Amino acid sequence: MSRLPNVAHPTRKLYASDMSDAEWMVIESKLPAPKGFGHPREVDLREILNAIFYVQRTGCQWEMLPHDFPPHQTVYKYFRKWQRKGIWQALHDELRGELRQDLGREIDASIAIADSQSVKTTEKRGRSTVLMVARRLKAVSAIS
Repeated sequence: MSRLPNVAHPTRKLYASDMSDAEWMVIESKLPAPKGFGHPREVDLREILNAIFYVQRTGCQWEMLPHDFPPHQTVYKYFRKWQRKGIWQALHDELRGELRQDLGREIDASIAIADSQSVKTTEKRGRSTVLMVARRLKAVSAIS
């Protein structure tokens, strides 16, 4: 069984995929601020993130979110909007950089590793596919 996060004053039943108070403090300042005009934001971004993490952790459909989360349409809207605007990638890159810095490393990795076995497999697959297509074309032209 997974451990439940450490949340000081939960307003609903906690799930293993929920963010702890410490995790929320790290992420909260990195999320987009309200636009400042138009209708004010009525949803709690922490609950939106908890719902997104629930879907990612359990693999359930958006429509199958438990009812104690915000409506699935709202959660999905935020997920897609942040994906389109590159917010997920920016958040990931920023958190990775901070973690690397805390560990005493450079922010960007200086080494990349390519698995040579994967390269050989891909190369072989490509050559055999070309040969099969060529044989089929030759067979078709011989029949016609």
